[in-house]
Amino acid sequence: MASYTIKKTFLFIFFLCLFSITFAYSEPVFKAGFAMVDITPPAGVPMWGYGARHDLPAEGTKYPLNFKVVVFDDGTNRLAVGGMDLGRSPTQRSMEKIIEQVKKDCSVSYVMLVGSHTHHGPVIELINEPDCGQGKFDKAIQYVEDLENKICMAISEATTKLVPAKIGWTSEQTDLNRNRVSKKPQKMRDPELTVIRIDTIDDKPIAAMINFSAHPVLDDIFDRRWSSDWAGIMQKKFEELLNVPCIFLQGSAGDMSPNTNDQRKGMIGFGNAIGEYSAELYKTIHPTAPTQPLIQFKSERFTYPSRMDTTNSLTMAIYKQGFFPELINALLKEFSNNTVSVTLTTALINRELSLVGGSGEFFSGLAVRLKANSSAKKTLFLGYCNGHSLYIPTVEAVEEGGYGADPMFSWVPAGTGEELIDKACANIKEMLTQNLK
Repeated sequence: MASYTIKKTFLFIFFLCLFSITFAYSEPVFKAGFAMVDITPPAGVPMWGYGARHDLPAEGTKYPLNFKVVVFDDGTNRLAVGGMDLGRSPTQRSMEKIIEQVKKDCSVSYVMLVGSHTHHGPVIELINEPDCGQGKFDKAIQYVEDLENKICMAISEATTKLVPAKIGWTSEQTDLNRNRVSKKPQKMRDPELTVIRIDTIDDKPIAAMINFSAHPVLDDIFDRRWSSDWAGIMQKKFEELLNVPCIFLQGSAGDMSPNTNDQRKGMIGFGNAIGEYSAELYKTIHPTAPTQPLIQFKSERFTYPSRMDTTNSLTMAIYKQGFFPELINALLKEFSNNTVSVTLTTALINRELSLVGGSGEFFSGLAVRLKANSSAKKTLFLGYCNGHSLYIPTVEAVEEGGYGADPMFSWVPAGTGEELIDKACANIKEMLTQNLK
């Protein structure tokens, strides 16, 4: 009897050790989790997007505004990629708070937040300082704090839903956008529509991401209600057709507008058309599970002398008249000493899918340059990402002139966009040469 007990104990210890060794040397598993939260502001907050509105407040909600996010996990690193129905992503001040909080709360060290660029979202630049919103726009200032909290909560929730995942994507060249700035016969355009599919290992949908470049400006400028514009309509149509959560990741929309026609007319018609198109593309994707998951990431902030003299009181008076004083004062707190800063974010997922984010309205030629020169298997450009640095035009656009390329709304020096894109390509190449874990 004693001998039997000893043998049983020995076998138990043997299998326990074997399990421990197997566990210790098991390969990391690629995981993903999705979450969303309503970020619609209350009525009474100034609207973002059109200077003609000045500081007129929103009167209600036409279509709710949402924040949707996927967190990717490679066993060591976590990356949150989120799309929001706002005119821009959070300010640099907000981004620093969000990144610090989610790193502390749920070990998400890497964050890419992308604004859809709807022109029916709230002003989020105002801060709790004299002449920057304090006292007059306290509701807008409170909204920013609530927004930061909601973003952090959604990212944290997504980490609680992490499951082993597969990922895949497809792209098509379309006629869905047009160049709204150039007068040249041959106009630059990034026509690519990309759909990313993220499933569980057993083929249940986690989320889809849609990357495309076009201004969401089809809603009525005089309608002072919150609206996600065609980008929200698109996501809703996609979700209705497939019952799959859909995240919109805006691209290089600085000079891109929707290309509407009789078959895709207006905000609803265009949104439904691109939603249906994306749903068909989604069905063709066969995602796979990476055998060696790896998330690589780099965030850099570059500061340049401003083309516009922001120290000139007469010049700034024109901006304050065109928009409203508190908004310009708050903006100048972010871009001080007659400079403008741009955040460049480079992520590489599983050594195949690269996401490059720029904090501003990048012109389409820059995304085309990125995709042509990237070493990654697939590269996407995300505009309005991790901040907002006004327009970032191409050198050719600056030479041609026109809205978004002139110093009035593009403060960065000519050539900044190309310099940033080349830096992103160098980052991707460096990441690809790094050893696997």
